Amino acid sequence: MHPLRSFLALSGILLCTNFALAQPGGFPGGPPGGGFGPPGGMMGQTRKILKDYDQDGDGRLNSEERKIALIALKKNPAGGRPGGGFGFPGGGGPTPTPGLKVSVADAKIYPDAKLFEPTVLRTLFLDFENNDWEAELEAFHATDVEVPCTLTVDGKVYPNVGVHFRGMSSYMMVRAGSKRSMNLSLDHADPKQRLYGNKTLNLLNGHEDPTFLSTVLYSHVARQYISTPQANLVKVVINGENWGVYTNAQQFNKEFLAENFKTTKGARWKVRGTPWGRGGMEYLGEKIDDYKKIFEIKSNDDVKSWKALIQFCKLLNETPTEQLETVLKPICDLDGLLWFLALDVALINGDGFWTRASDYSLYLDDTGKFHFIPHDMNEAFHPASGPGGPGGFGPPPLGVILPVPLQNQLKLTELQKKETAAIQTEIDAKLEQLLTVEQRKQWNGMKANPFGGGVGNSGIDLDPMVGLTDARKPLRSKVLAVSTLRTQYLANVKTIAEKSLDWKTLGPVVAGYRKLIEKEIEADTKKLETFEAFQHSTADDATKPTPRDYPLRAFADLRRKYLLDYKYSAEKK
Repeated sequence: MHPLRSFLALSGILLCTNFALAQPGGFPGGPPGGGFGPPGGMMGQTRKILKDYDQDGDGRLNSEERKIALIALKKNPAGGRPGGGFGFPGGGGPTPTPGLKVSVADAKIYPDAKLFEPTVLRTLFLDFENNDWEAELEAFHATDVEVPCTLTVDGKVYPNVGVHFRGMSSYMMVRAGSKRSMNLSLDHADPKQRLYGNKTLNLLNGHEDPTFLSTVLYSHVARQYISTPQANLVKVVINGENWGVYTNAQQFNKEFLAENFKTTKGARWKVRGTPWGRGGMEYLGEKIDDYKKIFEIKSNDDVKSWKALIQFCKLLNETPTEQLETVLKPICDLDGLLWFLALDVALINGDGFWTRASDYSLYLDDTGKFHFIPHDMNEAFHPASGPGGPGGFGPPPLGVILPVPLQNQLKLTELQKKETAAIQTEIDAKLEQLLTVEQRKQWNGMKANPFGGGVGNSGIDLDPMVGLTDARKPLRSKVLAVSTLRTQYLANVKTIAEKSLDWKTLGPVVAGYRKLIEKEIEADTKKLETFEAFQHSTADDATKPTPRDYPLRAFADLRRKYLLDYKYSAEKK
């Protein structure tokens, strides 16, 4: 088969099967009772294989146990595309080259600084016993198996730290040898082991963020208004090789609760990131299993917690508008929710609730109140794009096996376009056989209006009142239909624009981070964007966007002006 045809066929089948569901029950992210959602192994699900190979029963796989598991995985891979980025032959971004050798003695140490101190750039040394550690992490991606390493930070050694690659598009779209996001478990073997009080590290690769600063800036701004995970920047060295700068993002766990809520009690959920997420807090009926497809519980799987979540959704969706504020006050931190929604839109979080209804965290405290916590913050501070966002991929209509941006990037010849059309015809015919009448209706509805209620322009002039008719996101549409809550929300948006997007305030923060990491970014041979893109996108005088990137200064100035000029009427819909 023609190489391009093979690639297009594989991509098309994978993309279409993400949307076309041929069995009842649905998948996580899809509507209850069937419909559209990702197949197993995609979109954040974890394949449970650890117990199958844990011969000594210690809750982790040693070297010999992993060898056996790897042999099995070669025959039946867990998910993802090892060795290359999904959708881009070989992955996107600059071609990676070996990094400079770095020893523990070369690194500055900061034993008195907190883990998330923004003014220091710590070096994290990861030493794996296997020189082919990257291939091993690839093989175990999307499973519950972690690969152990020795972690050295500020001269102190932490043995048996569990590591796995994390992320979806930030993994699938990145080739082997380039920077990929990782999760580190300090308690992999020792439940009491911590790094400056933290048992989990999230090291993010800066996917689709030439500034390297989206997450740290979002956290910096959001923490002025609501409880938000901390984030700073670190340097990572793996088996003596420099892998460059990563974002270090705080885990939403009991340590986070203790810091922000002075308790570790309560229930925690993560809403999985999907381009067509269903975490908008719709009422799906009384069956807990229907909610488990969308909300991943991170605390004890307690029936009472699920019933409280279902009751919240029911009240949110069925209470008359004039009574909603009174009904929600006892069970929801409304002030925090309005800031959560305002930050999401004001800073244009491209993975945010306003567009995807996913990628956020949910906390039910021990008094019975729900709190909404930002989670995925790496696609903010520029106009939205990408899967599920306006102007991004979204669900393609039948007959389109590749999103338009990828078609354009491939620059297909006329012959290749004909080959692509033939493949599309084959897939359409197969889908006609697979889809039920009801699924066909769902597909046609999504195709005609994939963003429910109309997201409209997602550029620098994204309307703060976006989504008020979107029934799939009642946490926005129902709450902001209440006049008093809408007034407070709009006031919050204006406050963020006036104070946090003022370059006199934000500019020095950007400049501080730029000074901290600029030399390291230049030396980073694993980064996903060019050094020139980093320089331009973080420059103090970069006031105009280019076709390649959207400088932070340009975003702050233009977004601030739009929001301050916006007609702030509580009655505007």
